[in-house]
Amino acid sequence: MANNTASDCIETDIILENYYLPTMYSIEFILGLVGNVIAICGYIFCLKDWKSGNIYLFNLSLSDLIFLCTLPRLAMTYANNKKTVSSSYFSLSNRYILHLNLYSSILFLTWISIDRYLLLKFPMRQHILQRRSAAICICLLIWVLVTLQIVPILTFINNNDGNSTEFNDYASSGDPFKSLIYSLSLTVTGYLIPLTVLSIFYVKIATFLKIKDSQFQHAVSFQRPRALVCLAVVIFLLLLTPYHVMRNVRIALRMRTDYTKCTVILINSLYIITRPIAFLHSVINPLFYFLMGDRFREALLKKIRGVFERSSEVEMEQI
Repeated sequence: MANNTASDCIETDIILENYYLPTMYSIEFILGLVGNVIAICGYIFCLKDWKSGNIYLFNLSLSDLIFLCTLPRLAMTYANNKKTVSSSYFSLSNRYILHLNLYSSILFLTWISIDRYLLLKFPMRQHILQRRSAAICICLLIWVLVTLQIVPILTFINNNDGNSTEFNDYASSGDPFKSLIYSLSLTVTGYLIPLTVLSIFYVKIATFLKIKDSQFQHAVSFQRPRALVCLAVVIFLLLLTPYHVMRNVRIALRMRTDYTKCTVILINSLYIITRPIAFLHSVINPLFYFLMGDRFREALLKKIRGVFERSSEVEMEQI
């Protein structure tokens, strides 16, 4: 009976890596690519007057698109049982881009929340942080800061297996003790601190909108933007928290050898499940571009209507 249980655990683990990960990454690539390409094209071709919030959203979209471009090969790698005939450059570059996207997205979303709050407090954009030059400098600082923050992760990835490269995730590579220290530090500085700041400003936004809602006595309803703000925080917590918890648990598990094989497989399986869920933000983010960016939404819809109207005119002329 014990052997059968171990066998079932091993089979579950293999199925998740060979089928669940490729399927989820493929879906994320297709949906995320469409949404982010539309967003980037909308900013470049439709939006003429860029505000600070547009700059943050554009950089967030760019970060998501760069990451999404790595997913097809990543899905193929897992479908081939983590074997790929290439140098270790792919492993390093993929892990770098993956974590760059994850932690830069968190910071961009944090600054978007700050920018939205400042817009409510200073609708005429008198605050220095609402200037385009300030937004550009902050975005550059975010790229540099996150790059420096995740460079150490490359030292923990060791993938050598003869003529081929075995593709291991960060939590399954390197010295577990050093890796755990770094992972915990990254969780605090890259996730928990930005999450706290983001939550504080979203609470400020929700409180401000609630006060305004009561002042206008339903003449103007702020329930929709308030619900959107709360939804953003909830989605953030649901997508990213399980991944960070299970990543640290997975690394800590490697430091001990007294666990049963089935327990190891179970924890590893839970960690595998959380990984693509964490990166669903690349698919969901374009919805926030559309819902939060009023000018962007209007410009994009105007451009789309113009394209359809021109197409109709051409068809009428041909008839």
